[in-house]
Amino acid sequence: MSITVEKTKDLFKKCFDFTLADEVKAQGLYPYFQPIDENEGPVVCLGGRKLVMAGSNNYLGLTADPRVKASSIKAINKYGTSCSGSRYMTGTVNLHIELEEKLADFFEKERCLLFSTGYQTGQGIIPTLVQRGEYIVSDRDNHASLVAASVMALGAGASQVRYNHNNMEDLERVLQKIPESAGRLIVSDGVFSVSGEIVNLPELVRLARKYNARIVIDDAHAVGIIGKGGRGTPSEFGLVEEVDIIMGTFSKTFGSLGGYVVAERSVINYIKHNAPSLIFSASPTPASVAAVLATLDIIRSEPELQAKVIANTDYVRQGLLAAGFTLLPSRTAIVTVLIADQMKTLFFWKKLFEAGVYVNAFIRPGVMPGHEALRTSFMATHEREHLDKVITEFCTIGRELGVIS
Repeated sequence: MSITVEKTKDLFKKCFDFTLADEVKAQGLYPYFQPIDENEGPVVCLGGRKLVMAGSNNYLGLTADPRVKASSIKAINKYGTSCSGSRYMTGTVNLHIELEEKLADFFEKERCLLFSTGYQTGQGIIPTLVQRGEYIVSDRDNHASLVAASVMALGAGASQVRYNHNNMEDLERVLQKIPESAGRLIVSDGVFSVSGEIVNLPELVRLARKYNARIVIDDAHAVGIIGKGGRGTPSEFGLVEEVDIIMGTFSKTFGSLGGYVVAERSVINYIKHNAPSLIFSASPTPASVAAVLATLDIIRSEPELQAKVIANTDYVRQGLLAAGFTLLPSRTAIVTVLIADQMKTLFFWKKLFEAGVYVNAFIRPGVMPGHEALRTSFMATHEREHLDKVITEFCTIGRELGVIS
């Protein structure tokens, strides 16, 4: 009698079978991981060519500001390139404390806590606060970092319900189904990253209070763009006191790397002593923190930057609408052009790239079928000539590909 031994499946089989990226590259349509040689803000140098950057999250154009660069260099000279430890142990320097105090004051909350990346910030908040027998109530279009943080909480025994995107009737429906005795945290982007749409915060707050839920708003794409002095979504609606937790990242308006959360003292103190993504991660580098300190000063002292980025974005938005493009609803720094076809989106991206305009292509599986789009975003430092270039090339290529007539 012979025994057949089934061969063990190779863990890497999925890797060997993944050919989509290579197939797209072979067609010259691959839009990702393009190496930038030089970055001047609104214009970048890539492969020896200059392109108008219309896809960056550098909303106020501060990554290239000489004051921000000088602040980072000064911090390196004083503290070195790394703190060489976690915030919990040896990795806290006085710059961290200074920035936490200034951000808490800026966002009008009692306390602030820094994280090493924006992605880690959600992982420090959601799984730490929402535990077994408690509920995450999440918008279906929340950023991937919030989704990952929620999965971590689910693995530890928490529960999750999701509601249809920015649909407050559906939010109430799911809140009604949660046991009254269970704690619940409503999680939403302030400005949604794909579309630039703003959350219906007044109604979300009303429902949170009606059903005794706490609120966390991820304001990564809102700070510097909306709200009093660029303070974001809660400020925009006059609801700072009603939003329990505000989180965000330094990799956009603040022109650096890292993340933050602001809330009342007891909440920050609990996260500070219980969040694994803080305790077991190296702290933000001195250069990164110093850059944020400089950009925060600029945001406070130069409110005209907020007005300029909105004016620039509105100019492009109106130009594309007048040409007949279908845009996703937004009044922020994001203008998303719906193409609704995967290959056409990739061809459109390539033609824009060849014409000297750099945008972001959103295709499956990042978006649902029929929602493929080109996302553009603009800076306070874009000049009219840059914006006209973007509009002109979009219109020329849009007619060529039959996206507009």
